[in-house]
Amino acid sequence: MNETLEEVVRWGVPAAVVFGVAALLAVTGLWALRRARRGPRARAAAALDRAAAGSALIALDDAVEELDLEVALSGALYDGTAPPALRRARMTAQHARDDGFAQLRDLAGDAHPDEIRRLARGIRTRVDVAAGQIAQARQEHAAWMTAHRTADAQLVQARARLETLRAELGDPEALVADIARQVEDDEAQAARAAADQAKAALGDAEADLSEAAELLSDPTRSALPALARAERALRRARTAARALEEQHRLVTEAARAAPGELAAARDALRQAEALRADLEPEDAERLGGELRRLADDLDAVEARAAGRPTSTIAGVARMRDRLDAAVGDARTAQQRMRGARTALPGTLAAARAAVARAEAAASTSSADARVRLSSAHAELAAARSAQDPVAALDAARRALRHAEDAVALADYDRLNGR
Repeated sequence: MNETLEEVVRWGVPAAVVFGVAALLAVTGLWALRRARRGPRARAAAALDRAAAGSALIALDDAVEELDLEVALSGALYDGTAPPALRRARMTAQHARDDGFAQLRDLAGDAHPDEIRRLARGIRTRVDVAAGQIAQARQEHAAWMTAHRTADAQLVQARARLETLRAELGDPEALVADIARQVEDDEAQAARAAADQAKAALGDAEADLSEAAELLSDPTRSALPALARAERALRRARTAARALEEQHRLVTEAARAAPGELAAARDALRQAEALRADLEPEDAERLGGELRRLADDLDAVEARAAGRPTSTIAGVARMRDRLDAAVGDARTAQQRMRGARTALPGTLAAARAAVARAEAAASTSSADARVRLSSAHAELAAARSAQDPVAALDAARRALRHAEDAVALADYDRLNGR
């Protein structure tokens, strides 16, 4: 019996040591591998893949913008008889762009590098497919135009659109002057910039069409590049004209709504003050301090409300957000519902104004800025369609934050020459 035990010990202990060391090495190797896949090199490689996906999305977003112009020309100018390939390609590209921006937003934070690289490469694959469809659709459309439309006809139609747009725009300085009478200079800057852009774009379109007319008399040269530049200038003019009208509407509505929003905010503060009696002493003191700070901030906003209506609406919206966070669970469901109904109009107005600013600042900026702009659009749409006031208010606040983030990122890109 002793001999058998000695035999087991003599062979078993070394084997156990060998297997134990092997298991330890395997566990250590697995741990090292997992750590390396989350290490600095892996994160740097994942960041490069994410940046490449962002660059691809920027290119696709710009291509969709150009495609919008061609689709509009195909439908409006050619009586819908042009091949539908452009419209199909635009729809595919829009879906790929929107899904890509949503996924790129989700790639931020502490996601695993492998997941970042997998999703980033998936984004690039879908972008490449959409870009290929756009290129093929443009070839089909160019062939159709060559067969069915002459440069002379395009020039006549472009001049007609220029005159129509000029008539619709009217005198942009009149709108700017009306805004300037209502607000301080800094709140009129966006409208003034939009008016300048509209006038400059109309001038560019006129010059391009004049050049196209001269080229038509020379059979050795093509007028199509000048006509394409004119169409892009008309598109810029139309976008700027819409931005000017939107700024005028936002300022006018904000000036009309600001007194009511300030009064509603004062009432919300009084209601929050009444809740303190039902709180524990420590919680009541904390809420009281925050309410005093909010009241001081509201006083500062109200002092300049007459000349800064859009800033007033945005300031009140942010204050109401802070108030809801300070009150927390102290309110009943009915009180939360009533508070959401009173806060929603002003917050929606602030979100719309912020999205308008973000569109002007971020539409030609980096991928991160465009991601925030896309998120702001989605949240604003959700706020408008929500039936529950609380859910609509939450979505409007998210839209406001995303739009402000988009502007901040665009400003950062501009300051750093990106």
